[in-house]
Amino acid sequence: MVGANLKSETMKLMEKRSGIEAEMNAIIEQLCQPGGPGLSGSLVDSEGFPRADIDIPVVRAQRNRLAELKNDHQEITEKINVNIQVLHSAKLTSTPKESGVEMNQNASVVNVGASVSLQNLALRDSHGANDVDMISGVPFAMVDEIADASPAAEDGLQLGDQIVKFGNVKAGDNLLQRLASESQVNQGHPIPVTIMRQGALFNLSVTPRTWQGRGLLGCHFRIM
Repeated sequence: MVGANLKSETMKLMEKRSGIEAEMNAIIEQLCQPGGPGLSGSLVDSEGFPRADIDIPVVRAQRNRLAELKNDHQEITEKINVNIQVLHSAKLTSTPKESGVEMNQNASVVNVGASVSLQNLALRDSHGANDVDMISGVPFAMVDEIADASPAAEDGLQLGDQIVKFGNVKAGDNLLQRLASESQVNQGHPIPVTIMRQGALFNLSVTPRTWQGRGLLGCHFRIM
């Protein structure tokens, strides 16, 4: 009964997190639209006067709200991780070895174009999908800037996509350096990427390569 209650609580937290992600994505899209100030762009012009092409009070309010949502997202994600670890520990002690629980990172991932929610995956009771799958769905970075016609854009990445796995990079320390190194090492070769988009996990591949713009991908990752 405790496990069922904890699982129900985790599902509610995941639904709440999806709502937060949707609001964050909407704000990011508004701030990063063509001519917009972006997430951290200056609100004054070259002469030091307030920019006349944007609504500065609205931009400030959106940035403040985005910061609040980021904190809420991190707090909820931490709670989800704790719950999942408890659920997984309980399952390991109660599940016989012949059940064949497989730690497959791709078990909770679908190809682009499909739509499988984390909630559905977690509610599935088959041995091929277990509570461990949800751990692999925790993003560590977000695409907060992406250039038109860039390698990232052409290969399917979108503004607001949350990175769950980028090649061999999953989570940990020095993430920005590791992401940059992964791109440089694999220049000209496709990198498997797992993203979360609108609450669903997707698989795609991105090939770092030279193009007319800066960098090998033409996008910017923000560590979450």
